Amino acid sequence: MSQPLRLIETSSRLPAHADVVVIGGGIIGVFSAYYLAQRGLSVTVIEKGRIGAEQSSRNWGWCRQQNRDARELPMATRSLELWERFTEDTGEDTGFHRCGLLYLSNDDDEIARWAKWRDFARTAGVTTHMLSGREASERGRDTGRAWKGGVFSPSDGTADPAKAAPAVAAALMKLGGTVQQNCAARGIELESGRVSGVVTEAGTIKTRTVVFAGGAWASSFCRQLGIRFPQATVRQSIVRVCGVPEHLPDALHTARVSITRRSDGSYNLAISGRGRVDPTAQLLRFAPQFLPMFAKRWRNVFPGGLEGIRAGHETLARWRLDAPTPMERMRILDPKPDATAVKQTYSRAVELMPALGKTGISNAWAGFVDSTPDGVPGIGEVPEIPGFILAAGFSGHGFGIGPGAGHLIADLVTGDEPIFDPAPYNPARFRQSAWGKVADF
Repeated sequence: MSQPLRLIETSSRLPAHADVVVIGGGIIGVFSAYYLAQRGLSVTVIEKGRIGAEQSSRNWGWCRQQNRDARELPMATRSLELWERFTEDTGEDTGFHRCGLLYLSNDDDEIARWAKWRDFARTAGVTTHMLSGREASERGRDTGRAWKGGVFSPSDGTADPAKAAPAVAAALMKLGGTVQQNCAARGIELESGRVSGVVTEAGTIKTRTVVFAGGAWASSFCRQLGIRFPQATVRQSIVRVCGVPEHLPDALHTARVSITRRSDGSYNLAISGRGRVDPTAQLLRFAPQFLPMFAKRWRNVFPGGLEGIRAGHETLARWRLDAPTPMERMRILDPKPDATAVKQTYSRAVELMPALGKTGISNAWAGFVDSTPDGVPGIGEVPEIPGFILAAGFSGHGFGIGPGAGHLIADLVTGDEPIFDPAPYNPARFRQSAWGKVADF
């Protein structure tokens, strides 16, 4: 059994033209399309598989400001407001609520890093509470143990990965936008060097603006256009348990394991940052740029196996526009969970909260997290191809900041005043040294 996901019905008729075509039906793509449609533009979302079926439904569901990289914090803060406003405006249920996020630790160095971030957060107007040992132990009483300290971020929350992207797509269609599922975008047509259309397996849509939000497929797609976008994917696994009799904390992080309550009452369990890096030709190509990140996270990132090669999303091959592409052969990236990680995650969670052991594992799944060398996404128009907006490399942080990213992308497309400064996300920064700033949080 794979991850839970709301399935929605969409159009099977490909439009002949659109003001904007969004490639990719994950949380970034659908929010971009939604905010564009709100402004009166005709928008079409092209998704090779199902809406939200890849990483957008395979993540924890955290919508956080806490411990964000400074460059992502403005996007995270505005996203929390937009999550709430979306439900108010549309009536669609994303499962979002500000439950607060709880961090517990017995590591003095970790607590000191959180305190340092708290001091920075104050300068950005973000509220986060450092917890004393007594306060942390009280908030973490379900663990039955004492803690040296912790953090509680009251304005942060969670949304439901099974509901969110489909809910936004449904709202988009109510605004007159078009959504195409099981329809792969094979490439881009150009006229005088500018975008003029999107070639799909079902035909061509004429447009002058494309937003590419293809997640783990971004680098190989960009390669077809002569664009160099350094990207590596990390295969991360999540465990789910159902029928837990006690109501445990909605969102709890510790260094050993993290726990998130879903809107159906089940719990997601995961080890923060842990993953497998499957060797592929693309990984070897960009390895020098990713060495700083892997060196920093060597305790949690391990060599993988053949899952990446089997999936085909990190190919260096060129494909034709008049023949099936790797995206049509692999509609939905659904890699096997890491069996060792699944076992360790569950055992750690039960050790932390014995109530989680009363029902056993319901299911487990894995997903490919699309990462950039500095852990911050690339968002912006690619100078070599006017009209081509890249939005990828969200590095496992994209779900929570989906609304803010989508709003910013709509601002860039329409020329409106950006909701926050887009400069930190400019993809041109990846042309600089690999040994630049790597995200700290």
